[in-house]
Amino acid sequence: MSTSQTDPMIGRLIDGRYQVRSRIARGGMATVYLATDLRLERRVAIKIMHGHLADDSTFRNRFVQEARSAARLAHPNVVNVFDQGQDSDMAYLVMEYLPGITLRDLLKDYGKLTPEQTIDIMEAVLGGLAAAHKAGIVHRDLKPENVLLADDGRIKIGDFGLARAASANTATGQALLGTIAYLSPELVTRGIADARSDIYALGIMLYEMLTGEQPFLGEQPMQIAYQHANDAVPTPSSKNPTVPAELDELVLWATAKDPDHRPHDARVMLDRLIDVEKAIRGESEPSGIQRTMVMPPAYSPGLADAETQILNPAVRQQVAASAPGSVAVLTKSAGKRRGKGWWLFLLVILLAGAAGGAGWYFGAGPGSMVVIPKVATMTPAAATTTLTKLGFTVKLGSEYSTTVAKDLVSGTAPVAGRAAAKGSAVTIVVSLGPQSLPVANVVGQPEAAARAAFARFTVAGKSIQQFSSTAAKGTVLQALDASGKPLGAQYPDKAGITLVVSAGPIPDVAGKSVASATAILKAAGLAAAPGQQDFSDTIASGLVIKVIPAGDPVRVGDSVTLNISRGPDLVPVTDVSGKTISAAQAALQAAGFKVTVDTNVPQGALWSNPALPIKSVEPAVGTPIKRGSTVIIHAQY
Repeated sequence: MSTSQTDPMIGRLIDGRYQVRSRIARGGMATVYLATDLRLERRVAIKIMHGHLADDSTFRNRFVQEARSAARLAHPNVVNVFDQGQDSDMAYLVMEYLPGITLRDLLKDYGKLTPEQTIDIMEAVLGGLAAAHKAGIVHRDLKPENVLLADDGRIKIGDFGLARAASANTATGQALLGTIAYLSPELVTRGIADARSDIYALGIMLYEMLTGEQPFLGEQPMQIAYQHANDAVPTPSSKNPTVPAELDELVLWATAKDPDHRPHDARVMLDRLIDVEKAIRGESEPSGIQRTMVMPPAYSPGLADAETQILNPAVRQQVAASAPGSVAVLTKSAGKRRGKGWWLFLLVILLAGAAGGAGWYFGAGPGSMVVIPKVATMTPAAATTTLTKLGFTVKLGSEYSTTVAKDLVSGTAPVAGRAAAKGSAVTIVVSLGPQSLPVANVVGQPEAAARAAFARFTVAGKSIQQFSSTAAKGTVLQALDASGKPLGAQYPDKAGITLVVSAGPIPDVAGKSVASATAILKAAGLAAAPGQQDFSDTIASGLVIKVIPAGDPVRVGDSVTLNISRGPDLVPVTDVSGKTISAAQAALQAAGFKVTVDTNVPQGALWSNPALPIKSVEPAVGTPIKRGSTVIIHAQY
């Protein structure tokens, strides 16, 4: 049963205006629903505080604070707040509805992002956060779950539930509110947060987007908090060598332990990110040094531009140390460059040589990056040929799959669309087909319990209702496989199952009129029509004797016929006047009666003579009686 079918909020009208349609997400403080604003006829997201928190003034005030914080911001990268109110004991917040996914969903699907994708998302986030910081608001709960990626390409920050004024940074008993994986050292140790605490959280997000994992991991929250307070965040390139040095430096700057060594606010970090983007994409303003960095003619201009960002570590560090984006320069006042003409000339020669070597190594040599093609649903042999031609080495793996047929490729590791170094290993994952699972015996159980027991399978939403005189209504009679046969002991994962459920006995309509019986059976799901007529000693003529099924079993939607009564089987007593005893006896027996001869005669009469004439019969001639009844012959004497 789906969540929306069991949530009591679905269908509720809030404050006489917002019609709740479905549930979007649930968090520790509130649940978000899709609703229709009946007044303005538009879809909105309505956030409703959990009932058990409504009596807590701290949580209630924080809920109201979210509305006030977000309402003060008017920026394309911040989720708009339309309304806030109270309906009975329920506090709610009405926001802009953005169909799409969160950044967390994107990272789950793709692992890590490319530097270009990371920059695009971070620019939007920093733009919205810069507006918040300018308005004096600290978010305090930045994480991928609160970055919304709309289907139309918009990127917005949401959930200002922990936001506070930038001046309200004194330590409180709630210092560790927020997600531990993104808390700054000052929040962990002193419970103090300002705009630079948001910058730290963005630095952790930036690392996670570039590497596909968080820098600090642990089994307990306090283990992670300890690392935030004491350990330095590593460079993303230590996990993902394709990350440019400029982004390494930006991560280290944003995650410095000392808040004074971080960007002052989101606007400062955004300005630096724009410079980094230009440098990575080859759009920076040309300097004297850059103009002399001419790539050899053998390489295309596009390749030359791209590869100048990937130099050997020694040269890259030497350039980064003197560049405006280095950590030392970004966190301290910039000094003037000093040098001599010969030193610049020597540096140019070194850079040109390094760039040329890097251009060959990363462009055509072993270090070149190749996008992994999609080989899903191919045969392993075809997939191996495709990958080998691109320069990859191939390994084989396997997995159970409910979507790809057995012995075909279900995917690769790394996944298709990801860039990998030429010569690196790509694992072809071959489908084993659906995994066979044991089948529980659900006969006699309530339908809901049977559905729960079959959670690993795909149970048809509508069960077959079958009449049964022995099983209680609503209990399972049988479980059928996709072909309609009873399930065996094993069945494939996610395969279809149909439940046969008791509808109770067929309604008893004996003694009812045809119209009444037809209506009763129709209400039970059976189509009834009059059928054969039979004599009945107990059911009056024209009434229903019984229901005659077309087959066995009988299921809701089947057709049945009604057996109609003709009343008792009555036959008039045969006229045997003038006949002898033997002739009358034969005639009455032929008509279907039993016959006895009256023995109450005077002494000496020859009553037993079959040739004696008949005086009378009892009941009288012509009287209708049941076939098989006894008729008494009275003889003359």
